[in-house]
Amino acid sequence: MKIKSGSGLFSVLMVAALMLAACSNSNGSSSPSASGPATSASAPASESASPSAEEQPKDPLGKYPEPVTVSMVLGARTPESKDVPSGLTPDQNGYLKKLKEMTNIEVKYAWTVPYEQFNQKFKLSIASGDLPDVMWVDQVTFEQFKEQGILGDLTEAYRDYASPTIKKWMEFDGGATLNMMKSEDGKLLGLPSYSDANQSLQTVWIRADWLKNVGLEVPQTFEDLERVADAFAHNDPDQDGQQDTYGLALMKSLNFWGFDARGFFNTLGAYPYNFIPGADGKLVAGETLPETKDALSKLADWYKRGLLDKEWAFKDENKVVEDMIAGKVGMSFGEWWYPNWPLNLVKDNDPKAEWINVPLPSYNGNPGKSLVPRARLGKIVVVNKNFAHPEAAIKMANFYPEMTKKEYNDVATPANGYVYEWYEPRVSNPTEMETNYIQVNEALKTNNDGYEFENGSGALLYETAKKYANGDQASWGLTFSRASEDGGWGITRQVRDSGQIVRSGFAGPPTPTQVEKGASLLKLTDETFTKIIMGSASVDEFDKYVEDWKKLGGNDITAEVNDWYAKNPMN
Repeated sequence: MKIKSGSGLFSVLMVAALMLAACSNSNGSSSPSASGPATSASAPASESASPSAEEQPKDPLGKYPEPVTVSMVLGARTPESKDVPSGLTPDQNGYLKKLKEMTNIEVKYAWTVPYEQFNQKFKLSIASGDLPDVMWVDQVTFEQFKEQGILGDLTEAYRDYASPTIKKWMEFDGGATLNMMKSEDGKLLGLPSYSDANQSLQTVWIRADWLKNVGLEVPQTFEDLERVADAFAHNDPDQDGQQDTYGLALMKSLNFWGFDARGFFNTLGAYPYNFIPGADGKLVAGETLPETKDALSKLADWYKRGLLDKEWAFKDENKVVEDMIAGKVGMSFGEWWYPNWPLNLVKDNDPKAEWINVPLPSYNGNPGKSLVPRARLGKIVVVNKNFAHPEAAIKMANFYPEMTKKEYNDVATPANGYVYEWYEPRVSNPTEMETNYIQVNEALKTNNDGYEFENGSGALLYETAKKYANGDQASWGLTFSRASEDGGWGITRQVRDSGQIVRSGFAGPPTPTQVEKGASLLKLTDETFTKIIMGSASVDEFDKYVEDWKKLGGNDITAEVNDWYAKNPMN
Protein backbone atom coordinates (compact mmCIF):
# COMPACT_ATOMS: atom_id res chain seq x y z
CA MET A 1 0.00 0.00 0.00
CA LYS A 2 1.15 3.44 -0.83
CA ILE A 3 0.14 6.27 1.50
CA LYS A 4 0.72 9.94 1.00
CA SER A 5 0.23 12.69 3.50
CA GLY A 6 -1.86 15.80 3.32
CA SER A 7 -1.26 17.01 6.87
CA GLY A 8 1.32 17.14 9.59
CA LEU A 9 -0.94 15.10 11.85
CA PHE A 10 -0.85 12.28 9.33
CA SER A 11 2.94 12.31 9.31
CA VAL A 12 3.06 12.12 13.09
CA LEU A 13 0.69 9.17 13.25
CA MET A 14 2.33 7.34 10.41
CA VAL A 15 5.74 7.54 12.09
CA ALA A 16 4.22 5.92 15.17
CA ALA A 17 2.44 3.35 13.06
CA LEU A 18 5.57 2.51 11.12
CA MET A 19 7.34 1.86 14.39
CA LEU A 20 4.83 -0.92 14.87
CA ALA A 21 4.50 -2.20 11.34
CA ALA A 22 6.14 -2.22 7.96
CA CYS A 23 3.78 -2.25 5.03
CA SER A 24 3.85 -5.32 2.92
CA ASN A 25 2.06 -6.23 -0.24
CA SER A 26 1.21 -9.65 -1.49
CA ASN A 27 -1.78 -10.29 -3.69
CA GLY A 28 -1.95 -14.03 -4.44
CA SER A 29 -1.57 -13.10 -8.09
CA SER A 30 -1.03 -15.41 -11.00
CA SER A 31 1.82 -13.08 -11.92
CA PRO A 32 5.31 -13.55 -10.40
CA SER A 33 4.57 -11.21 -7.49
CA ALA A 34 2.58 -13.83 -5.62
CA SER A 35 2.80 -14.36 -1.88
CA GLY A 36 3.97 -17.31 0.22
CA PRO A 37 2.83 -20.83 1.16
CA ALA A 38 0.67 -22.04 4.01
CA THR A 39 0.35 -25.46 5.61
CA SER A 40 -2.30 -27.08 7.75
CA ALA A 41 -0.07 -27.82 10.72
CA SER A 42 -1.09 -26.25 14.00
CA ALA A 43 0.81 -23.19 15.16
CA PRO A 44 3.38 -23.78 17.87
CA ALA A 45 2.23 -20.92 20.06
CA SER A 46 -0.11 -23.17 22.03
CA GLU A 47 2.74 -25.50 22.97
CA SER A 48 4.06 -23.05 25.53
CA ALA A 49 0.83 -22.52 27.43
CA SER A 50 1.66 -24.34 30.67
CA PRO A 51 5.29 -25.01 31.65
CA SER A 52 5.82 -27.96 33.97
CA ALA A 53 6.58 -27.48 37.65
CA GLU A 54 10.29 -28.15 37.02
CA GLU A 55 10.46 -25.99 33.92
CA GLN A 56 10.28 -22.28 34.59
CA PRO A 57 9.10 -20.01 31.75
CA LYS A 58 11.90 -18.29 29.87
CA ASP A 59 12.26 -14.51 29.91
CA PRO A 60 11.51 -13.18 26.38
CA LEU A 61 14.06 -10.41 26.97
CA GLY A 62 16.26 -12.19 29.46
CA LYS A 63 19.81 -10.88 29.68
CA TYR A 64 22.62 -13.25 28.76
CA PRO A 65 25.30 -13.51 31.47
CA GLU A 66 27.95 -12.97 28.80
CA PRO A 67 27.68 -10.91 25.60
CA VAL A 68 26.28 -12.76 22.60
CA THR A 69 27.51 -11.38 19.29
CA VAL A 70 25.07 -11.54 16.38
CA SER A 71 26.32 -10.87 12.86
CA MET A 72 23.89 -9.21 10.45
CA VAL A 73 23.82 -7.26 7.19
CA LEU A 74 21.76 -4.15 6.54
CA GLY A 75 20.29 -2.19 3.69
CA ALA A 76 19.93 1.17 5.43
CA ARG A 77 16.93 3.27 4.47
CA THR A 78 17.22 7.04 4.69
CA PRO A 79 15.68 8.10 8.03
CA GLU A 80 12.35 9.85 7.64
CA SER A 81 12.93 12.10 10.64
CA LYS A 82 15.07 15.21 10.26
CA ASP A 83 15.94 15.02 13.97
CA VAL A 84 18.44 12.18 13.58
CA PRO A 85 21.85 13.50 14.68
CA SER A 86 24.14 14.38 11.79
CA GLY A 87 26.78 11.75 11.13
CA LEU A 88 24.99 8.95 12.98
CA THR A 89 25.69 5.55 11.41
CA PRO A 90 23.63 2.33 11.62
CA ASP A 91 26.08 0.67 14.02
CA GLN A 92 25.54 3.62 16.40
CA ASN A 93 21.76 3.22 16.38
CA GLY A 94 20.21 3.80 19.78
CA TYR A 95 18.11 0.67 19.39
CA LEU A 96 21.25 -1.46 19.18
CA LYS A 97 22.67 0.16 22.29
CA LYS A 98 19.43 -0.43 24.17
CA LEU A 99 19.30 -4.02 22.92
CA LYS A 100 22.79 -4.61 24.29
CA GLU A 101 21.87 -2.99 27.61
CA MET A 102 18.67 -4.99 27.95
CA THR A 103 19.67 -8.43 26.63
CA ASN A 104 23.47 -8.44 26.22
CA ILE A 105 23.00 -9.10 22.50
CA GLU A 106 25.57 -7.19 20.49
CA VAL A 107 24.81 -6.74 16.79
CA LYS A 108 27.81 -6.54 14.48
CA TYR A 109 27.21 -5.64 10.85
CA ALA A 110 29.29 -7.59 8.35
CA TRP A 111 28.39 -4.81 5.95
CA THR A 112 25.85 -2.04 5.43
CA VAL A 113 24.83 -0.45 2.16
CA PRO A 114 22.11 2.00 1.12
CA TYR A 115 18.77 0.23 0.91
CA GLU A 116 18.64 0.44 -2.89
CA GLN A 117 21.88 -1.55 -3.15
CA PHE A 118 20.97 -4.27 -0.67
CA ASN A 119 19.60 -6.95 -2.99
CA GLN A 120 22.63 -6.89 -5.25
CA LYS A 121 25.04 -7.00 -2.32
CA PHE A 122 23.12 -9.77 -0.56
CA LYS A 123 23.12 -11.90 -3.72
CA LEU A 124 26.91 -11.73 -3.68
CA SER A 125 26.92 -12.89 -0.06
CA ILE A 126 24.62 -15.77 -0.94
CA ALA A 127 26.81 -16.77 -3.88
CA SER A 128 29.93 -16.76 -1.71
CA GLY A 129 28.24 -18.60 1.16
CA ASP A 130 29.25 -15.81 3.53
CA LEU A 131 25.98 -15.42 5.40
CA PRO A 132 25.38 -13.74 8.79
CA ASP A 133 23.84 -15.27 11.90
CA VAL A 134 20.45 -13.54 11.74
CA MET A 135 18.81 -12.41 8.52
CA TRP A 136 15.71 -10.46 7.51
CA VAL A 137 14.71 -11.92 4.14
CA ASP A 138 11.88 -11.91 1.62
CA GLN A 139 9.79 -14.95 0.78
CA VAL A 140 11.72 -15.90 -2.35
CA THR A 141 15.01 -15.92 -0.43
CA PHE A 142 13.37 -17.82 2.42
CA GLU A 143 12.22 -20.56 0.07
CA GLN A 144 15.66 -20.68 -1.55
CA PHE A 145 17.39 -21.00 1.82
CA LYS A 146 14.89 -23.62 2.96
CA GLU A 147 15.53 -25.69 -0.15
CA GLN A 148 19.30 -25.38 0.30
CA GLY A 149 19.23 -26.37 3.98
CA ILE A 150 20.71 -23.07 5.15
CA LEU A 151 18.16 -22.25 7.85
CA GLY A 152 18.30 -23.06 11.53
CA ASP A 153 15.40 -24.53 13.50
CA LEU A 154 13.47 -21.92 15.50
CA THR A 155 10.83 -24.27 16.92
CA GLU A 156 12.12 -24.41 20.49
CA ALA A 157 13.34 -20.82 20.46
CA TYR A 158 9.88 -19.61 19.48
CA ARG A 159 8.12 -21.87 21.96
CA ASP A 160 10.34 -20.86 24.87
CA TYR A 161 11.21 -17.24 24.16
CA ALA A 162 8.61 -15.58 21.95
CA SER A 163 6.91 -12.85 23.96
CA PRO A 164 3.15 -12.86 24.56
CA THR A 165 2.93 -9.94 22.13
CA ILE A 166 4.72 -11.78 19.33
CA LYS A 167 2.67 -14.93 19.94
CA LYS A 168 -0.53 -12.90 19.84
CA TRP A 169 0.48 -11.44 16.51
CA MET A 170 1.37 -14.84 15.10
CA GLU A 171 -2.03 -16.19 16.16
CA PHE A 172 -4.00 -13.30 14.64
CA ASP A 173 -4.76 -15.29 11.49
CA GLY A 174 -5.05 -18.59 13.31
CA GLY A 175 -1.37 -19.29 12.84
CA ALA A 176 -1.75 -19.63 9.05
CA THR A 177 1.12 -17.32 8.14
CA LEU A 178 3.39 -18.76 10.81
CA ASN A 179 2.68 -22.21 9.42
CA MET A 180 3.99 -21.02 6.06
CA MET A 181 7.39 -20.93 7.70
CA LYS A 182 7.52 -24.64 8.51
CA SER A 183 9.51 -27.36 6.82
CA GLU A 184 7.82 -30.53 5.60
CA ASP A 185 8.79 -32.23 8.86
CA GLY A 186 7.22 -29.44 10.94
CA LYS A 187 10.26 -27.41 11.95
CA LEU A 188 9.75 -23.67 12.28
CA LEU A 189 12.32 -22.01 10.03
CA GLY A 190 11.25 -18.38 10.18
CA LEU A 191 9.25 -15.75 12.03
CA PRO A 192 7.09 -13.80 9.56
CA SER A 193 6.10 -10.18 9.47
CA TYR A 194 2.66 -9.89 7.90
CA SER A 195 -0.33 -7.60 7.79
CA ASP A 196 -4.07 -8.15 7.95
CA ALA A 197 -5.09 -9.45 4.51
CA ASN A 198 -8.45 -7.70 4.86
CA GLN A 199 -6.66 -4.40 4.33
CA SER A 200 -6.81 -5.26 0.61
CA LEU A 201 -10.61 -5.48 0.65
CA GLN A 202 -12.32 -3.35 -2.01
CA THR A 203 -15.15 -0.89 -1.40
CA VAL A 204 -16.57 2.08 -3.32
CA TRP A 205 -15.75 5.69 -2.46
CA ILE A 206 -18.40 8.15 -3.67
CA ARG A 207 -18.93 11.89 -3.36
CA ALA A 208 -22.17 12.15 -1.40
CA ASP A 209 -22.58 15.84 -2.28
CA TRP A 210 -22.61 14.88 -5.95
CA LEU A 211 -25.18 12.14 -5.29
CA LYS A 212 -27.42 14.78 -3.76
CA ASN A 213 -26.86 17.15 -6.67
CA VAL A 214 -27.92 14.54 -9.23
CA GLY A 215 -30.81 13.25 -7.10
CA LEU A 216 -29.62 9.68 -6.63
CA GLU A 217 -29.36 7.36 -3.64
CA VAL A 218 -26.41 5.28 -2.47
CA PRO A 219 -26.05 2.44 -5.02
CA GLN A 220 -27.13 -0.99 -3.86
CA THR A 221 -26.91 -2.84 -7.19
CA PHE A 222 -24.61 -2.67 -10.19
CA GLU A 223 -27.43 -1.02 -12.13
CA ASP A 224 -27.61 1.66 -9.43
CA LEU A 225 -23.86 2.14 -9.67
CA GLU A 226 -24.10 2.50 -13.43
CA ARG A 227 -26.77 5.18 -13.05
CA VAL A 228 -24.52 7.06 -10.63
CA ALA A 229 -21.57 6.86 -13.02
CA ASP A 230 -23.74 8.09 -15.89
CA ALA A 231 -25.09 10.99 -13.84
CA PHE A 232 -21.61 11.93 -12.62
CA ALA A 233 -20.47 12.02 -16.26
CA HIS A 234 -23.43 13.77 -17.87
CA ASN A 235 -25.61 15.56 -15.30
CA ASP A 236 -23.23 18.28 -14.08
CA PRO A 237 -22.72 16.82 -10.56
CA ASP A 238 -20.55 19.77 -9.47
CA GLN A 239 -23.17 22.25 -10.77
CA ASP A 240 -20.67 24.46 -12.57
CA GLY A 241 -22.66 24.52 -15.81
CA GLN A 242 -20.04 22.56 -17.74
CA GLN A 243 -19.79 18.96 -18.86
CA ASP A 244 -16.28 18.42 -17.52
CA THR A 245 -16.62 15.35 -15.30
CA TYR A 246 -16.57 11.59 -15.76
CA GLY A 247 -18.11 8.71 -13.85
CA LEU A 248 -15.41 6.46 -12.41
CA ALA A 249 -11.73 6.94 -11.61
CA LEU A 250 -9.50 4.47 -13.43
CA MET A 251 -5.76 4.37 -14.00
CA LYS A 252 -3.75 2.57 -16.67
CA SER A 253 -2.88 -0.41 -14.46
CA LEU A 254 -6.01 -2.49 -13.95
CA ASN A 255 -4.57 -4.39 -10.99
CA PHE A 256 -2.63 -1.93 -8.87
CA TRP A 257 -2.85 -0.49 -5.35
CA GLY A 258 -5.51 2.13 -5.99
CA PHE A 259 -7.78 3.72 -8.61
CA ASP A 260 -7.72 0.44 -10.54
CA ALA A 261 -10.40 -1.97 -11.74
CA ARG A 262 -10.20 -4.64 -9.02
CA GLY A 263 -13.40 -3.52 -7.31
CA PHE A 264 -15.26 -3.28 -10.62
CA PHE A 265 -14.22 -6.81 -11.58
CA ASN A 266 -15.04 -8.15 -8.12
CA THR A 267 -18.52 -6.60 -8.19
CA LEU A 268 -19.27 -8.69 -11.26
CA GLY A 269 -17.82 -11.85 -9.73
CA ALA A 270 -14.55 -11.65 -11.67
CA TYR A 271 -11.11 -12.08 -10.09
CA PRO A 272 -8.41 -11.61 -12.74
CA TYR A 273 -4.73 -11.62 -11.81
CA ASN A 274 -5.45 -14.20 -9.08
CA PHE A 275 -5.85 -17.92 -8.68
CA ILE A 276 -9.16 -18.75 -7.04
CA PRO A 277 -10.88 -22.06 -6.22
CA GLY A 278 -12.93 -23.33 -9.16
CA ALA A 279 -16.04 -25.49 -9.22
CA ASP A 280 -13.92 -28.65 -9.07
CA GLY A 281 -11.99 -27.43 -6.05
CA LYS A 282 -8.82 -26.78 -8.00
CA LEU A 283 -7.34 -23.34 -8.51
CA VAL A 284 -8.02 -21.52 -11.75
CA ALA A 285 -6.66 -18.25 -13.12
CA GLY A 286 -9.39 -15.65 -12.74
CA GLU A 287 -8.33 -13.82 -15.89
CA THR A 288 -9.43 -16.79 -18.01
CA LEU A 289 -13.01 -17.11 -16.70
CA PRO A 290 -16.27 -15.96 -18.37
CA GLU A 291 -16.97 -13.52 -15.53
CA THR A 292 -13.88 -11.56 -16.53
CA LYS A 293 -15.09 -11.38 -20.13
CA ASP A 294 -18.43 -10.05 -18.88
CA ALA A 295 -16.70 -7.40 -16.77
CA LEU A 296 -14.52 -6.32 -19.70
CA SER A 297 -17.64 -6.00 -21.83
CA LYS A 298 -19.20 -3.72 -19.20
CA LEU A 299 -16.05 -1.60 -18.95
CA ALA A 300 -15.95 -1.27 -22.74
CA ASP A 301 -19.55 -0.09 -22.68
CA TRP A 302 -18.79 2.43 -19.93
CA TYR A 303 -15.85 3.74 -21.93
CA LYS A 304 -17.94 4.08 -25.09
CA ARG A 305 -20.62 6.01 -23.16
CA GLY A 306 -18.12 8.42 -21.62
CA LEU A 307 -18.37 7.09 -18.08
CA LEU A 308 -14.60 6.57 -18.01
CA ASP A 309 -11.94 9.14 -18.78
CA LYS A 310 -11.06 8.90 -22.47
CA GLU A 311 -7.37 9.05 -21.51
CA TRP A 312 -7.50 6.51 -18.66
CA ALA A 313 -5.07 4.11 -20.34
CA PHE A 314 -2.36 6.78 -20.33
CA LYS A 315 -2.77 8.02 -16.76
CA ASP A 316 -0.88 6.84 -13.70
CA GLU A 317 -2.22 7.22 -10.16
CA ASN A 318 -0.90 10.76 -9.80
CA LYS A 319 -2.77 11.95 -12.89
CA VAL A 320 -5.96 10.31 -11.63
CA VAL A 321 -5.51 12.00 -8.27
CA GLU A 322 -5.06 15.35 -10.01
CA ASP A 323 -8.47 14.78 -11.63
CA MET A 324 -10.03 13.93 -8.28
CA ILE A 325 -8.61 17.04 -6.63
CA ALA A 326 -9.75 19.17 -9.57
CA GLY A 327 -13.31 17.86 -9.16
CA LYS A 328 -13.41 15.94 -12.44
CA VAL A 329 -14.39 12.59 -10.92
CA GLY A 330 -16.29 11.64 -7.79
CA MET A 331 -16.26 7.85 -7.59
CA SER A 332 -13.52 5.24 -7.24
CA PHE A 333 -13.14 1.66 -6.13
CA GLY A 334 -10.45 1.25 -3.53
CA GLU A 335 -9.28 0.39 -0.05
CA TRP A 336 -9.80 1.72 3.47
CA TRP A 337 -6.97 4.29 3.40
CA TYR A 338 -8.29 6.66 0.71
CA PRO A 339 -9.25 9.44 3.18
CA ASN A 340 -5.55 9.66 4.14
CA TRP A 341 -4.76 10.38 0.51
CA PRO A 342 -6.10 11.67 -1.78
CA LEU A 343 -9.63 12.32 -0.49
CA ASN A 344 -8.29 14.69 2.15
CA LEU A 345 -6.76 16.76 -0.63
CA VAL A 346 -10.10 16.83 -2.45
CA LYS A 347 -11.70 18.25 0.69
CA ASP A 348 -8.87 20.75 1.09
CA ASN A 349 -9.56 21.99 -2.43
CA ASP A 350 -13.35 21.87 -2.10
CA PRO A 351 -14.65 22.00 1.50
CA LYS A 352 -18.13 21.05 0.22
CA ALA A 353 -16.84 17.63 -0.88
CA GLU A 354 -18.41 14.84 1.19
CA TRP A 355 -17.15 11.29 0.74
CA ILE A 356 -18.92 8.09 1.73
CA ASN A 357 -17.66 4.51 1.72
CA VAL A 358 -20.00 1.70 0.68
CA PRO A 359 -19.68 -2.06 0.10
CA LEU A 360 -19.51 -3.46 -3.41
CA PRO A 361 -23.00 -3.50 -4.93
CA SER A 362 -24.82 -6.67 -5.94
CA TYR A 363 -24.94 -7.99 -9.51
CA ASN A 364 -27.66 -10.22 -10.96
CA GLY A 365 -28.98 -10.79 -7.45
CA ASN A 366 -25.62 -11.88 -6.07
CA PRO A 367 -23.80 -9.74 -3.49
CA GLY A 368 -20.56 -8.14 -4.62
CA LYS A 369 -17.66 -10.01 -3.05
CA SER A 370 -14.23 -8.45 -2.80
CA LEU A 371 -11.13 -10.50 -3.34
CA VAL A 372 -8.92 -10.74 -0.27
CA PRO A 373 -5.43 -12.22 -0.68
CA ARG A 374 -4.65 -15.41 1.17
CA ALA A 375 -1.69 -13.67 2.79
CA ARG A 376 0.07 -10.30 2.93
CA LEU A 377 3.51 -11.55 3.82
CA GLY A 378 6.43 -9.20 4.35
CA LYS A 379 9.95 -9.98 5.54
CA ILE A 380 10.91 -13.07 7.55
CA VAL A 381 13.33 -13.46 10.47
CA VAL A 382 15.63 -16.44 9.91
CA VAL A 383 18.85 -17.75 11.41
CA ASN A 384 21.86 -19.43 9.90
CA LYS A 385 21.86 -23.12 10.84
CA ASN A 386 25.40 -22.67 12.17
CA PHE A 387 24.34 -19.98 14.65
CA ALA A 388 24.64 -21.22 18.24
CA HIS A 389 21.95 -18.93 19.68
CA PRO A 390 18.76 -19.10 17.56
CA GLU A 391 16.81 -17.78 20.55
CA ALA A 392 18.69 -14.48 20.14
CA ALA A 393 16.75 -13.86 16.91
CA ILE A 394 13.48 -14.33 18.79
CA LYS A 395 14.64 -11.97 21.54
CA MET A 396 15.55 -9.40 18.90
CA ALA A 397 12.05 -9.72 17.46
CA ASN A 398 10.57 -9.33 20.96
CA PHE A 399 12.67 -6.24 21.60
CA TYR A 400 11.20 -3.85 19.05
CA PRO A 401 7.55 -4.07 20.22
CA GLU A 402 8.84 -3.58 23.77
CA MET A 403 10.47 -0.32 22.71
CA THR A 404 7.18 1.05 21.38
CA LYS A 405 5.65 1.02 24.87
CA LYS A 406 4.74 4.30 26.51
CA GLU A 407 7.58 4.21 29.03
CA TYR A 408 10.09 4.52 26.19
CA ASN A 409 8.35 7.35 24.32
CA ASP A 410 10.71 10.00 25.64
CA VAL A 411 13.79 7.84 25.21
CA ALA A 412 13.46 6.15 21.83
CA THR A 413 13.38 9.30 19.71
CA PRO A 414 15.26 10.17 16.51
CA ALA A 415 16.90 13.09 18.31
CA ASN A 416 18.37 10.58 20.78
CA GLY A 417 19.76 8.49 17.93
CA TYR A 418 16.99 5.89 17.76
CA VAL A 419 16.43 5.20 14.05
CA TYR A 420 13.71 2.62 13.52
CA GLU A 421 14.50 2.31 9.80
CA TRP A 422 17.87 0.84 10.76
CA TYR A 423 16.63 -1.73 13.27
CA GLU A 424 15.96 -5.24 12.06
CA PRO A 425 14.04 -7.41 12.57
CA ARG A 426 10.89 -5.31 12.91
CA VAL A 427 7.99 -7.74 12.98
CA SER A 428 4.83 -5.84 12.11
CA ASN A 429 1.66 -5.91 14.17
CA PRO A 430 -1.18 -7.42 12.09
CA THR A 431 -3.68 -6.62 14.85
CA GLU A 432 -2.94 -2.90 14.92
CA MET A 433 -5.70 -1.63 12.61
CA GLU A 434 -8.45 -3.67 14.25
CA THR A 435 -7.23 -3.10 17.80
CA ASN A 436 -6.95 0.64 17.31
CA TYR A 437 -10.42 0.83 15.77
CA ILE A 438 -12.03 -1.04 18.66
CA GLN A 439 -10.16 0.75 21.42
CA VAL A 440 -10.49 4.25 19.96
CA ASN A 441 -14.24 3.83 19.57
CA GLU A 442 -14.53 2.50 23.12
CA ALA A 443 -12.63 5.52 24.41
CA LEU A 444 -14.61 7.98 22.29
CA LYS A 445 -17.98 6.61 23.38
CA THR A 446 -17.03 6.92 27.06
CA ASN A 447 -14.94 10.09 26.61
CA ASN A 448 -12.15 8.26 28.42
CA ASP A 449 -8.98 10.33 28.12
CA GLY A 450 -7.22 7.91 30.44
CA TYR A 451 -7.80 4.86 28.25
CA GLU A 452 -4.84 2.48 28.20
CA PHE A 453 -4.27 1.93 24.50
CA GLU A 454 -2.39 -1.16 23.42
CA ASN A 455 -0.59 0.75 20.66
CA GLY A 456 0.95 4.18 20.68
CA SER A 457 -0.69 4.81 17.32
CA GLY A 458 -4.06 4.11 18.97
CA ALA A 459 -3.50 6.88 21.49
CA LEU A 460 -2.57 9.31 18.71
CA LEU A 461 -5.60 8.26 16.67
CA TYR A 462 -7.85 8.91 19.66
CA GLU A 463 -6.49 12.44 20.03
CA THR A 464 -6.92 13.04 16.30
CA ALA A 465 -10.51 11.75 16.33
CA LYS A 466 -11.32 14.05 19.25
CA LYS A 467 -9.95 17.00 17.32
CA TYR A 468 -12.11 16.10 14.34
CA ALA A 469 -15.18 15.80 16.56
CA ASN A 470 -14.42 19.30 17.80
CA GLY A 471 -14.35 20.72 14.29
CA ASP A 472 -10.75 20.27 13.15
CA GLN A 473 -11.20 19.39 9.48
CA ALA A 474 -7.48 18.66 9.08
CA SER A 475 -8.09 15.56 11.23
CA TRP A 476 -10.75 14.15 8.89
CA GLY A 477 -8.44 11.93 6.84
CA LEU A 478 -7.00 9.95 9.73
CA THR A 479 -10.31 9.74 11.56
CA PHE A 480 -12.45 8.72 8.61
CA SER A 481 -9.98 6.12 7.38
CA ARG A 482 -9.24 4.44 10.73
CA ALA A 483 -11.86 5.27 13.36
CA SER A 484 -15.23 6.22 11.86
CA GLU A 485 -17.83 3.46 11.87
CA ASP A 486 -18.98 4.51 8.39
CA GLY A 487 -15.45 5.21 7.14
CA GLY A 488 -12.61 3.22 5.62
CA TRP A 489 -11.89 0.54 8.18
CA GLY A 490 -15.39 0.73 9.63
CA ILE A 491 -17.02 -0.41 6.37
CA THR A 492 -14.16 -2.80 5.58
CA ARG A 493 -14.69 -4.72 8.82
CA GLN A 494 -18.46 -4.78 8.22
CA VAL A 495 -17.89 -6.44 4.85
CA ARG A 496 -15.35 -8.82 6.41
CA ASP A 497 -17.78 -9.83 9.15
CA SER A 498 -20.59 -10.36 6.62
CA GLY A 499 -18.44 -12.91 4.81
CA GLN A 500 -18.86 -11.17 1.44
CA ILE A 501 -15.30 -11.90 0.35
CA VAL A 502 -13.43 -14.34 -1.89
CA ARG A 503 -9.96 -15.46 -0.85
CA SER A 504 -7.28 -16.13 -3.39
CA GLY A 505 -5.98 -19.67 -3.14
CA PHE A 506 -2.34 -19.32 -4.11
CA ALA A 507 0.14 -17.72 -1.74
CA GLY A 508 3.32 -19.49 -2.68
CA PRO A 509 6.56 -18.20 -4.15
CA PRO A 510 6.65 -17.76 -7.93
CA THR A 511 6.56 -21.12 -9.68
CA PRO A 512 9.29 -22.02 -12.20
CA THR A 513 7.09 -21.14 -15.17
CA GLN A 514 5.97 -17.91 -13.53
CA VAL A 515 9.60 -16.91 -13.22
CA GLU A 516 10.24 -17.79 -16.86
CA LYS A 517 7.03 -16.65 -18.55
CA GLY A 518 4.97 -14.72 -16.02
CA ALA A 519 6.04 -11.27 -17.21
CA SER A 520 5.14 -11.97 -20.84
CA LEU A 521 1.77 -13.42 -19.82
CA LEU A 522 1.05 -10.39 -17.67
CA LYS A 523 1.87 -8.13 -20.61
CA LEU A 524 -0.47 -10.16 -22.83
CA THR A 525 -3.23 -9.83 -20.25
CA ASP A 526 -2.83 -6.09 -19.73
CA GLU A 527 -2.63 -5.30 -23.45
CA THR A 528 -5.62 -7.45 -24.37
CA PHE A 529 -7.81 -6.11 -21.58
CA THR A 530 -6.90 -2.50 -22.39
CA LYS A 531 -7.69 -2.95 -26.09
CA ILE A 532 -11.07 -4.49 -25.29
CA ILE A 533 -12.02 -1.70 -22.90
CA MET A 534 -10.97 1.04 -25.32
CA GLY A 535 -12.78 -0.59 -28.24
CA SER A 536 -9.76 -1.31 -30.42
CA ALA A 537 -10.48 -5.03 -30.01
CA SER A 538 -13.79 -6.86 -29.81
CA VAL A 539 -14.78 -8.41 -26.52
CA ASP A 540 -14.67 -11.74 -28.38
CA GLU A 541 -10.90 -11.25 -28.61
CA PHE A 542 -11.01 -12.47 -25.01
CA ASP A 543 -11.57 -16.05 -26.18
CA LYS A 544 -8.41 -16.03 -28.30
CA TYR A 545 -6.55 -14.42 -25.42
CA VAL A 546 -7.51 -17.30 -23.12
CA GLU A 547 -6.28 -19.84 -25.67
CA ASP A 548 -3.00 -17.98 -26.10
CA TRP A 549 -2.54 -17.51 -22.36
CA LYS A 550 -2.90 -21.22 -21.77
CA LYS A 551 -0.59 -22.22 -24.66
CA LEU A 552 2.12 -19.70 -23.79
CA GLY A 553 2.66 -21.01 -20.28
CA GLY A 554 -0.59 -20.47 -18.42
CA ASN A 555 -1.47 -24.16 -18.33
CA ASP A 556 1.94 -25.00 -16.92
CA ILE A 557 1.64 -22.28 -14.28
CA THR A 558 -1.83 -23.49 -13.32
CA ALA A 559 -0.53 -27.04 -12.89
CA GLU A 560 2.38 -25.83 -10.76
CA VAL A 561 0.10 -23.67 -8.65
CA ASN A 562 -2.22 -26.60 -8.05
CA ASP A 563 0.70 -28.82 -7.08
CA TRP A 564 1.48 -26.26 -4.39
CA TYR A 565 -2.19 -25.94 -3.43
CA ALA A 566 -2.54 -29.71 -2.95
CA LYS A 567 0.17 -29.50 -0.30
CA ASN A 568 -1.20 -26.27 1.18
CA PRO A 569 -5.01 -26.41 1.15
CA MET A 570 -6.95 -23.50 2.56
CA ASN A 571 -8.41 -23.85 6.05
